[in-house]
Amino acid sequence: MRLPIIKHTLDFIEQNDEDYVIEAVELLEHMAEAKGIKDEELDVIGELLSNFYGSLEVAKAIKEGKPKKEAMNEFMERVMGSIN
Repeated sequence: MRLPIIKHTLDFIEQNDEDYVIEAVELLEHMAEAKGIKDEELDVIGELLSNFYGSLEVAKAIKEGKPKKEAMNEFMERVMGSIN
C-alpha cells in the first residue's frame, strides 16, 4: 500500500463521491479475471485494489467522525501490524 495514493484517492472521494471508487474497484476486479492477463498486470491491479480498499476504509472512519490524520494513522498502523 502506498500512502500517497490513499491520500490522493481520499481527496477524490471528498471532492466527488466514494461511489466512483467502488465502481473502479468493481471494474478492476472484473479485469483481473480476463483471459490472458499477465502476472505483472495482475500485480498492478492488485496494488490499485489494495489502495482503493484502504481509501474506502479510511473514508468510512472519517465519516464516522475520526479526524482524517487519525484515521490515516490508525489504518497504516493496522497495515504495518499485519505485515509484521
